[in-house]
Amino acid sequence: MDRAGGNRVWRALSVAAVVAVCLVVAVVVGEAVLGPAVGPLLAPFAGAGLAAGVVALMARGRGEDDPADATGRSALVAATAPPSLPALARVLREGTGAAHAEVWLAVPDGLAAQTAPDRVASLTELLVRPDVDHALPLVDDGELRAVLTLGKPGRAVTAADRDLVAEAGAGAGLLLRVVARGAELSERVARADELARETEASRARLGRAREVERRRLVGELGGATTERLAGFRAAVVAAGEAVDEGLEEPEGDPAREEAAGFASHHLETARERLEELLDRFRVIARGVHPAVLRDQGPRAALEEVVADLPRRVGLTGRLAARLPWEVESGLYYAAAAALHLLGSRTGEAGEGPLELVLEQDDDHAEVRVIDAGADAEATRAALADDADRLAALGGSLEVGTDDGGRTVLRARLPTQLRPLVGSSW
Repeated sequence: MDRAGGNRVWRALSVAAVVAVCLVVAVVVGEAVLGPAVGPLLAPFAGAGLAAGVVALMARGRGEDDPADATGRSALVAATAPPSLPALARVLREGTGAAHAEVWLAVPDGLAAQTAPDRVASLTELLVRPDVDHALPLVDDGELRAVLTLGKPGRAVTAADRDLVAEAGAGAGLLLRVVARGAELSERVARADELARETEASRARLGRAREVERRRLVGELGGATTERLAGFRAAVVAAGEAVDEGLEEPEGDPAREEAAGFASHHLETARERLEELLDRFRVIARGVHPAVLRDQGPRAALEEVVADLPRRVGLTGRLAARLPWEVESGLYYAAAAALHLLGSRTGEAGEGPLELVLEQDDDHAEVRVIDAGADAEATRAALADDADRLAALGGSLEVGTDDGGRTVLRARLPTQLRPLVGSSW
């Protein structure tokens, strides 16, 4: 290798070292000043600008204006580290006179060439390639970062060539750390984008679930109160009319005593209607926020529902462990709605017992309600709002028939509704 070639190698490596140092300094200072969330995102841009300024001052101080060196500097500085690697391969090729010189960067599935679209699965596969006559693995903290290779077909790799590759590898170590940090940063940014999209989708699902639940409560309150309030009001009005009629009669008149009896009867009816209304409100309140569900879980809460049904229910299975509130409550409300729908049926279709099964695996929890006499289509239509609620939580409510012709309702939810952030974050 001539002196000019050696000078080009040292200049390229010095520029690479300046770029790497400037980036590392910018990242460290950026994290300290701006914090770990914003600093790593903005620091590489500041480091690239700082490196460009330092390189320009170095060139001005040497009074050099070599177009080839300027091209090398721009390749090393532009877009931080990755574009610098092809420039390093070019310097190795020119400095050693090799037909092929390559920088192979470690990637998750092997090694990727930086000047060609080549990829190998392992270092062993790289070493047996016919265009590789000399290879220098670059290891940092026990991890393979890159491999520098030379190919000189028909010619020997000299000691001077090996020394140049070794010097280039030593100077490129810091640069490769920056490359690895940039790749990690890109991966984190991509993961942050993915989490942001999942968060928006989760918010939309929960919004739909709240709307479905609001409609359900409005329907229950309307159905529970309208008829009972009308009966209570009618009894109070009748009692008032009876009192007014009795007051029109003189004291001691039998008609006055008869009116007092009518008023007492209507007031007793009003009291009964009021008690029914209060009982219904208690049932609704228990359905909205059952204390036993929070304290003991879905099976205990469903046992209370089963106890109030006129139809027999066989309850089997249980969830293996307590789950997040959204999962337990979602399964409970779906199963309770199905039990109230199917358990209140009378006549021949409602003679047999219902089956209620709870199951859980590693990823999902499931509740099944089985009825031998129900119509699958009618059941699916009646539980449309409950299906919407489970779908909004990332689950499903399916109604079908088994091999025996029985209607099977299957409510299913994942055991975790939110994505988990890795510990490296």
